Amino acid sequence: MKTIRVVAAVIFHGGKMYATQRGYGAWRDYWEFPGGKIEPEETPEEALIREIREELDVGITVLGYLCGVEYDYPEFHLSMWCFRCRIDEGEPKLLEHEAARWLGREEMYGVDWLPADLEILPEIEKNWPAAD
Repeated sequence: MKTIRVVAAVIFHGGKMYATQRGYGAWRDYWEFPGGKIEPEETPEEALIREIREELDVGITVLGYLCGVEYDYPEFHLSMWCFRCRIDEGEPKLLEHEAARWLGREEMYGVDWLPADLEILPEIEKNWPAAD
């Protein structure tokens, strides 16, 4: 089975985290953390900064590694590195997604997450930051 290596940004602001809704493909309308594929010459952090610029047109700082997820979808194996991030430049614009929401801790299970992204939520819950 083919392995796809991706990164995901868990962005917090004001006591909430940012989630995006896919607008394309087999998993259209499911929610995910923004991010994308790691190119061969990139570190995971470099890939995440590039992907968030491409998807949301904002600059971020990668604050640190949060967790990893290994998940078998029917067509491929996903290896995902998740990082805690902060937006430093700009306001998010939806260049690839159909919707986005800032979710509070009590709302985080209230959307239909992609299966791999759903596995991140318990780790986020354990490491939820104080409101900034």
